[in-house]
Amino acid sequence: MNARPRILVVDDDEQIRLFLRITLKAAGYQTIEAADGRAAIEACTGRKPDLVLLDLGLPDISGLDVIRAVRVWTQLPIIVLSVRSDEADKVAALDAGANDYVQKPFSTAELLARTRASLRVYSGETTSPVIEAGALRIDVPAHEVRLGDVPIKLSPREFELLLVLARAAGRVCTHRQLLAQVWGPAHSDDVQYLRVYVAQLREKLGDTTGAPKYIVNEPGIGYRLAV
Repeated sequence: MNARPRILVVDDDEQIRLFLRITLKAAGYQTIEAADGRAAIEACTGRKPDLVLLDLGLPDISGLDVIRAVRVWTQLPIIVLSVRSDEADKVAALDAGANDYVQKPFSTAELLARTRASLRVYSGETTSPVIEAGALRIDVPAHEVRLGDVPIKLSPREFELLLVLARAAGRVCTHRQLLAQVWGPAHSDDVQYLRVYVAQLREKLGDTTGAPKYIVNEPGIGYRLAV
């Protein structure tokens, strides 16, 4: 990855591109811009960005088509920025291969935090045999979890679910993605089953529903591990 990560901003609104250019440069990033989907795909292949900020409503092809085209050959992180608030749109973008979804209007702090999280994952930091998020420490080979100095006893299924979330730390994992990876494709619609295990994990980690420190709910979409 570049010393100063290069971010591709894809939006047909020139004012939004200007705002993001100023915001990202102030945070130490380089920026590339594209005003439509085809230019975005070309930029991904030719300019080699480290991350893409993508609007779904583009003038030529949809943002979903851009995601699918890019995912054919790379796991380059893609964060969708969209005014669309419908849960189906968010799930469709994440299932197509987006790493995260931020609804417009958004806070600058939130966008930069999610950008940092996605860049950490892509740089390989979370492929370490030991994954850390705050006081939470997951020793993957040993199948051990500690919260500070306190060992946390998890069932094999709870550990696997936490590990999937940890390997995507900071990114949203949809219900379908979590169920398919932990329980298999036959259980991809068993959302209530997933909720039970998430509740058990939260209890063991000392998380509260109102102010979780680790497992954050994205209503109607899925969960992410806070970093």
